[in-house]
Amino acid sequence: MAENDSVLAAARDWHGEPMAIATVVSTWGSAPRPKGSHMLVHADGRFEGSVSGGCVESDILQTAAEVIAGAPFQVKNYGVADAAAWEVGLPCGGEIAVMVQPVSAAGFDPELFERIVEARETGEALTVTTDLATGHSDIRPQETGEAFLNRYDPPRRLLIVGAVQIAQALAQLTTTLGIDTVVIDPRARFLTEERFPGVTLDDRWPDEAIEAYRPGPSTAVVTLSHDIKIDDPALIAALASNAPYVGALGSRRSHAARRERLAAAGITPEQLDRIDAPVGIDIGAIGPSEIALSIAAAMVGAFHDRR
Repeated sequence: MAENDSVLAAARDWHGEPMAIATVVSTWGSAPRPKGSHMLVHADGRFEGSVSGGCVESDILQTAAEVIAGAPFQVKNYGVADAAAWEVGLPCGGEIAVMVQPVSAAGFDPELFERIVEARETGEALTVTTDLATGHSDIRPQETGEAFLNRYDPPRRLLIVGAVQIAQALAQLTTTLGIDTVVIDPRARFLTEERFPGVTLDDRWPDEAIEAYRPGPSTAVVTLSHDIKIDDPALIAALASNAPYVGALGSRRSHAARRERLAAAGITPEQLDRIDAPVGIDIGAIGPSEIALSIAAAMVGAFHDRR
């Protein structure tokens, strides 16, 4: 998850130094952080990441210091069942279990950080298995005993086709969401760094670019150019992938015509039904910024399988 990016970066910076890692291994109710969330703690007290958004971090820091000093790994449970809930607990009403391990060959092997980064850079998912009896983590499946499996998916990516005004607002928004954003448009006058600061720009024809990015379960594709010569090839390429979200700008009438064109190009009805058009959640959006918000919300919903 994108929230663990800072943890992976810190692991590289602190490589070879004494550390402990805390991981959310189970949740119940309105827990503030999902399973798999990490907090990396350095021996000098520095830390990156979060396991609760602030509710239990102070206690985790103390436990991490003990583990770094040689204490065995621990699994700690937090909730609102006792009078100390507001001091060390979750006043929001949820419950979490947090595992604290040493970063070592006997616990969370330091090499796992590099394996996770390598997998993310190649667009692959990696699952780390932790033996809950010993606290040892490995990428190999565990044959016996109780285990916690943490899946690290590649970073989320959005491929925007068409460097138009809505794309400017959408790229700015998705960048703040931690989504790797690429704007694709063969029209050089539209695709400029001044219009899209801090965003990857790709001037290839959309079908070529999309095929090169190999959209998978963590990639969304949105066509915004309103030019069928640009949007249609992009949609054909996107629908050939397993991208969880494919959206297209346009009215219901224009989308009906689009479906006819794509069907004539060999796209099946099932594939056509994957296109979210008119793109975005219906919030009565007016103007580029509100339309961008509706698109981002629909995309995030698709990433979380809430559509």
